[in-house]
Amino acid sequence: GHLGVPVEQVKTLVVLLVALAVGAGVAAAGIIGFVGLVVPHLVRLALGPDHRLLLPGSALLGASLLVGADLLARTIAVPAEVPIGIVTALVGGPFFLWLLMRSRERGLIL
Repeated sequence: GHLGVPVEQVKTLVVLLVALAVGAGVAAAGIIGFVGLVVPHLVRLALGPDHRLLLPGSALLGASLLVGADLLARTIAVPAEVPIGIVTALVGGPFFLWLLMRSRERGLIL
């Protein structure tokens, strides 16, 4: 490592700590909080890294995604309701995994 810093060990530790923090955040906020982790990445892919567009775009897409998920959750199994967390997980989970795989291929994560 540079200047005595074990870079690979630090990267591994940071990835583990971030994974724990994300898990704790989703556990505290519920699975709907997962939308807040996925939507900014979707917006960044569509609009680029400009934060003047990223913040309002994330708010609009996040709200739209949750309204759409709620409509789907209420209508998919009438007269019963599917929990909205299941619908958001079905959308967000595969995208988040794809994003992680893509980042790994680019060498951005372990």
